[in-house]
Amino acid sequence: MDLPVDEWKSYLLQKWASLPTSVQVTISTAETLRDIFLHSSSLLQPEDELFLKRLSKGYLVGKDSDAPLFYREEGNKKFQEKDYTGAAVLYSKGVSHSRPNTEDMSLCHANRSAALFHLGQYETCLKDINRAQTHGYPERLQPKIMLRKAECLVALGRLQEARQTISDLERNFTATPALADVLPQTLQRNLHRLKMKVQEKDSLTESFPAALAKTLEEAALREENEQLSNASSSIGLCVDPLKGRCLVATKDILPGELLVQEDAFVSVLNPGELPPPHHGLDSKWDTRVTNGDLYCHRCLKHTLATVPCDGCSYAKYCSQECLQQAWELYHRTECPLGGLLLTLGIFCHIALRLTLLVGFEDVRKIIPKLCDKISNKDICLPESNNQVKTLNYGLGEREKNGNIVETPIPGCDINGKYENNYNAVFNLLPHTENHSPEHKFLCALCVSALCRQLEAASLQAIPTERIVNSSQLKAAVTPELRPDVTIWGVAMLRHMLQLQCNAQAMTTIQHTGPKGSIVTDSRQVRLATGIFPVISLLNHSCNPNTSVSFISTVATIRASQRIRKGQEILHCYGPHKSRMGVAERQQKLRSQYFFDCACPACQTEAHRMAAGPRWEAFCCNSCGAPMQGDDVLRCGSRSCAESAVSRDHLVSRLQDLQQQVRVAQKLLRDGELERAVQRLSGCQRDAESFLWAEHAVVGEIADGLARAFAALGDWQKSATHLQRSLCVVEVRHGPSSVEMGHELFKLAQIFFNGFAVPEALSTIQKAEEVLSLHCGPWDDEIQELQKMKSCLLDLPPTPVGPAVQGPRRILTHRKGAHGTQVKEVLLARCGASRL
Repeated sequence: MDLPVDEWKSYLLQKWASLPTSVQVTISTAETLRDIFLHSSSLLQPEDELFLKRLSKGYLVGKDSDAPLFYREEGNKKFQEKDYTGAAVLYSKGVSHSRPNTEDMSLCHANRSAALFHLGQYETCLKDINRAQTHGYPERLQPKIMLRKAECLVALGRLQEARQTISDLERNFTATPALADVLPQTLQRNLHRLKMKVQEKDSLTESFPAALAKTLEEAALREENEQLSNASSSIGLCVDPLKGRCLVATKDILPGELLVQEDAFVSVLNPGELPPPHHGLDSKWDTRVTNGDLYCHRCLKHTLATVPCDGCSYAKYCSQECLQQAWELYHRTECPLGGLLLTLGIFCHIALRLTLLVGFEDVRKIIPKLCDKISNKDICLPESNNQVKTLNYGLGEREKNGNIVETPIPGCDINGKYENNYNAVFNLLPHTENHSPEHKFLCALCVSALCRQLEAASLQAIPTERIVNSSQLKAAVTPELRPDVTIWGVAMLRHMLQLQCNAQAMTTIQHTGPKGSIVTDSRQVRLATGIFPVISLLNHSCNPNTSVSFISTVATIRASQRIRKGQEILHCYGPHKSRMGVAERQQKLRSQYFFDCACPACQTEAHRMAAGPRWEAFCCNSCGAPMQGDDVLRCGSRSCAESAVSRDHLVSRLQDLQQQVRVAQKLLRDGELERAVQRLSGCQRDAESFLWAEHAVVGEIADGLARAFAALGDWQKSATHLQRSLCVVEVRHGPSSVEMGHELFKLAQIFFNGFAVPEALSTIQKAEEVLSLHCGPWDDEIQELQKMKSCLLDLPPTPVGPAVQGPRRILTHRKGAHGTQVKEVLLARCGASRL
């Protein structure tokens, strides 16, 4: 994903191994990036490029005239199954393969508008109807989408426009008498129903731009840092003799306080871990859903109504505006290179896009720096102590002729300010001296191959300077002279090497589980990869004091705990103490980031390494005490006479148990609830005989039982099991962790559906408190919690004594496909709302 596909990577590593030793030494001892690039690129042969070309052709990124009909038919199958989201995605795939102003394009847009209508996305439905008409929707079918347009307008409360559409529709009936006996009655019935929903709002996805603007406005930094862009005045940029650049607290910081809010300087959507479409598929057209089908390739907004590039089927956007900006800034160069960029990997793609955004002139200015010798003097070492020496912000110190003089910190301008610009990006460390020779060779050959393609295309689409706003887009022109490809190659090589230590995974929360699931389950997924110059200044800790979240391409860093003045602001690079043991963390950090972590979590854990984390512990079958030892485990209780047992035996039992849990989870996904409960209950009994009560698998089983009982409507049992899962999550991740917030959110849903009002209100408050430490006020789960609380607080007092017989009117909460809405319904005495 980050690096090239396995076939190309293996090919290049074999090529490296076959090189004469003298050539390997020349590349290994090269003193500048320019030398590495030139020596490596001279070894790229025509047969190498031919092999790469064959791999690239495996990705069907062009437009296929036969694909729209295929995807339309597949979408129709989903539509008939009432899987409107799946239908919309398949219709979008058809749109991406259609040429402008064709019947294929109009029919795919019209079909997608029908799916969007059933999902309640009326504004987007209207846009698709207009697109269908713009691209030549057949006249014989016009009444169909005009009726849908009228229904959307009524649903949105735009009655005047609805009347006009109805009037136009009636005129069409006159021209087509065969429709006159059917559609008017359908229209009247629909209008009567829809007028009752005039006040209904668009789904959360529909209002994303407004919600995003409000989110960023409300979450804006209160006092922006004068010397560190996109940062709070509560933090400062410093230089530590051991660690290099770092961020420290300039005042006491409270949990939840906003510290950094930074837009990515450059980002690339993660295509996912899918193989090329022709591998192992019955059809050459892929029906699998990827990030590229659901998110804008520029701003990362979630959308079911993508707007495709006119030149390729891969790049898709949320709007015509995003498409136009992407085209002017970089996609006009990237468009014909889609298959090659997917083959070369995200890091190579980011390196190219970064240089395209900056422009040739700015890249050319830094070439002298790229020719400097590789040096160890600028290496930033990891944290050693939590307290750091605070130096002048934006300035470092060095000794000259016995005097201390101030020097600008790398990345800062002449005034000592560090900003989100190319100067800051360029000064992120590539760690060239730490990368292996074969890795540098691989990166250089990838960049060389890309440069050959750019050179073949004469680089006609590369802008001469960075375009920074929409008014400049119209004035952008193609440069007359082709820049030196070597300049681009050396710059891209530096950026590709930088990314291993400085790329930021941009994540989102995706809901998982079967459709219609009562209790929300979710997982964090990697959506894109970006470069954030300010956030890159944060050093690592396996137990950080900050949390990061993303809205669109904007990253937000919040304090997850109290931070004292003078303490360092710390971020987790991935290996977190709650997810892996100290040995595994140390190995990952050493191999990717080139340092030995000495954070307090690692130091503390190293002293009790033999015991292992509690969420991986085994327990004694006789007394339940934790087992201790290495290869042979014994009960930790001195009074217990239980005999010793080998670790391998217990690990084997654990693997068998995990297999049984997976079987139960599949039964749960397939809706076989009773069988899932039976299987999970057996797993729970087995787990209790040899796993510690806080073992991760114990929590996983309890969570599965909670979801199964919730689906069966047994809210009390569901809550009991989820509370057991919560105990495991708290031990592993901490009481204020974002994982704990997600679990509390699920528990609140269960109490809400079970009409346990006091418990629901208490859990909602706890969930809000935890999630607010990590997310902004417009986070989906926080918004949903507030709606649940509002529903519960609006309820009339519950009478004391026996339950009231018969139906009762309450405000109940329902989770829609892409948002949340509150709806008044009649519930039976033991009824429940589906979330």
